[in-house]
Amino acid sequence: GILVTHEHSDHVKGLSTFLKKYPLPVYGAEETLEFLDANGGVPASCELTALTPGREEDIGVFGVKAFPTSHDVPCVGYRIHTPDEKTMTIATDLGVLTPAVHEALSGCDLVALESNYDLHMLRSGPYPYYLRARIESVRGHLSNDECAAKLLELIQEGCKKFALCHLSQENNTPMLALQTVFSTLGTAGVVPDKDCIVQTQRRNEVSPALAF
Repeated sequence: GILVTHEHSDHVKGLSTFLKKYPLPVYGAEETLEFLDANGGVPASCELTALTPGREEDIGVFGVKAFPTSHDVPCVGYRIHTPDEKTMTIATDLGVLTPAVHEALSGCDLVALESNYDLHMLRSGPYPYYLRARIESVRGHLSNDECAAKLLELIQEGCKKFALCHLSQENNTPMLALQTVFSTLGTAGVVPDKDCIVQTQRRNEVSPALAF
């Protein structure tokens, strides 16, 4: 099946085309599925299943728990349990790390966390003020610095593998995201590739696999 986080086009614009070739069931928050169904985001024959945030559901061999994130449309992340008792969480499109997000990220074997923008690039870039303000707001996105601080906290709790995701094409680069994270970790004595693994997920190419 396919887990959908929210309705924004950069997350669902290829969904309908994909489903016409691979008619898989689609899971997500009720508001998101209603939007997709009403606006042609999925084929009419698509099987849609709403997930209740905070409640774990069985999807195939996986246990999947959706949790709400702070964004400007209804949006969720996912905490996924595998049959061999491993856990991963993906959390993107969140302007602030709420208690629900903190809980979902804790105790994971792999965390995929948004590292959307470099603050200097955003404030000096081409975006109009209202859009910059939206991105920086509690209903926007996480910066590299905010992501780095959370990764350090998770490493100190025992998590070792991380994927930096949802990097902005206009306000970030993979190198900047990694440099920010490595600088924060380095000040705490954490050595990447020894104490943890951190990689960026690229927008337009297949990223290296992360086993966990």
